Amino acid sequence: KQGNTHFRNTNFCTYSELWTLNQKKFQDYLDLWQIKRDNVNKYIPKMKVLIFLHGTLIMHKSAEGKTRKERVRQVENDDLSVHDYASYIPIGNAVEKLKSWQSQGAEILYLSSHEIAEDVEKDKIVLKKYNFPKGQIFYRQNSETYKDIAEKIIPDILIEDDCESIGGEKEMTITYVKPEIKQKIKSIVVKEFYGIDNLPSDLSDLLTP
Repeated sequence: KQGNTHFRNTNFCTYSELWTLNQKKFQDYLDLWQIKRDNVNKYIPKMKVLIFLHGTLIMHKSAEGKTRKERVRQVENDDLSVHDYASYIPIGNAVEKLKSWQSQGAEILYLSSHEIAEDVEKDKIVLKKYNFPKGQIFYRQNSETYKDIAEKIIPDILIEDDCESIGGEKEMTITYVKPEIKQKIKSIVVKEFYGIDNLPSDLSDLLTP
């Protein structure tokens, strides 16, 4: 009996060790799968969404509570707050909409109307203050135009307003993008100071013609 008991105990230890070993192997396989998945995700390109800031996502402080047409007139009349860039505020629920797109895998990129780094810093203050999704801010440098930036980035989607207060289509980015590049970009134009609230929350719907 003692011999049989010893045999059973030995087998019990062996089974226990085997279970531990299998658990370890399973965890190793799981870790390896996670590493492979992470490596694959690194090479899956995100959908690039380039969005104009001023007039599309943010507006001057005195525009708050005004109608869209009144906001346009404020710019046309050179309202003082138009030049107070650090006091700009979001248009509608722009922040929530952008966060929704970002959560679906979009890379949010911003296009500023400024040409001076000091003014772009004020844009950064506004974006941070209102908790906009993190994203690079592009602006015109060294005689660049808006279309130069768009052609360099080639975003999947370009969202901008119709520039009503400053001349309309001739002031828009997409207008001057080369045809062979323009066909690669989904252009979305919204009314100036109307915001992006009415755009689809689903990224796939946003790409639909």
